[in-house]
Amino acid sequence: MPRFALLIEYDGGPFAGWQAQADRPSVQGAIEAALARLDPGFAAGARIAAAGRTDAGVHATGQVAHADLIRDWDPFRLSEALNWHLKPAPVAILAAARVAEDFHARFSAHERRYTFRLLARRAPATHDRGRVWQVSQPLDAAAMRAGAAHLIGLHDFTTFRSTMCQSKSPVKTLDEIRIEELAVPQGREYRFHLRARSFLHNQVRSIVGTLERVGAGAWPPARVAEALEARDRAACGPVCPPQGLYLTGVGYAPPPFGA
Repeated sequence: MPRFALLIEYDGGPFAGWQAQADRPSVQGAIEAALARLDPGFAAGARIAAAGRTDAGVHATGQVAHADLIRDWDPFRLSEALNWHLKPAPVAILAAARVAEDFHARFSAHERRYTFRLLARRAPATHDRGRVWQVSQPLDAAAMRAGAAHLIGLHDFTTFRSTMCQSKSPVKTLDEIRIEELAVPQGREYRFHLRARSFLHNQVRSIVGTLERVGAGAWPPARVAEALEARDRAACGPVCPPQGLYLTGVGYAPPPFGA
């Protein structure tokens, strides 16, 4: 059976998350329903596998999944047909590619990239409502960068891990946290870019929520190191809401969709 990788973009707002659920809408369910219109295997209940299972309300601009199809499609025609059948769901197949049988969207990935958008302004978000986390006051980006520096590298991230996390180990290597500060009308936007091979459940949202406390002046930057060393969920700052979080990319060697 030919295997295809799919590059996927979606607005997570209407969904209960990526993973298919019996009684709630999911991104996986929407794509599998579209595939069922095109392929007998999916009409009979075949499933797709993704690089990461995003939570309810989390968005993606670079999610990757793979599907084994009975028909050997032209990749462009496959993406076009899927997009037709996905309407009107806010899900798009940006690209499809024929891949080797041993390619796995989750297990072949060597890197995942997330971006979190935080809007600081008093006026409510309009165009970005549901796509950013909003606070009312500007933040100290330099202080947040100083706090984030304590988290780079190999650490036990128990403090920044959901109690429902199913990962076998809390030890992860965080390769990068980069914080951008952008001017927006009557405010500032802060974009937190995080890169690692893999992440724990709620790790990004826990880190950003903690760094927001540093930027607001409620925590000194050094307290981030103390929280990390505590290896205690109670030492974490607030977990920020999901709507500002985006899965922006997954790394593979070689990249299935070209350089």
